This record gives sequence, C-alpha cells and structure tokens, in this order.
Amino acid sequence: MRIVVNGDAVEAADGCSVVALLLQLGIGRDRVAFELNGAIVPKANYEKQLLADDDKIEIVHFVGGG
Repeated sequence: MRIVVNGDAVEAADGCSVVALLLQLGIGRDRVAFELNGAIVPKANYEKQLLADDDKIEIVHFVGGG
C-alpha cells in the first residue's frame, strides 16, 4: 500500500501497524509523536493501530538539548 509520511510517498505492507512502519523507517517509538490523518495516535495503540492505503502520517521526533 502507499501512504504519505511527512509529505513523502512510502510503500508499506498491507495492514501494517504503526510499530511495523516505525521499524521499517528505522525510527524508535520512544520520543516520537505519531499523527494519523490529523489525529494523534496514543503510544498504547501503536501495536494495534493499522494503517490503510492513502493514509497521511506525520512523525515528529523529540530531541533534548540545552
């Protein structure tokens, strides 16, 4: 299936979960916010939230600094 991640087209397996997509992209699930079609997905739902063709996703990374 084709989804859009941070404005870029990405191919992912049909029925891919949030966790599977993060693994595919090499992104750890700590310190990220995951937005699916305009709604934030709670971390507790990352394993059970399935993605669909044409979903729009924004992934925001949090970094520390000082």
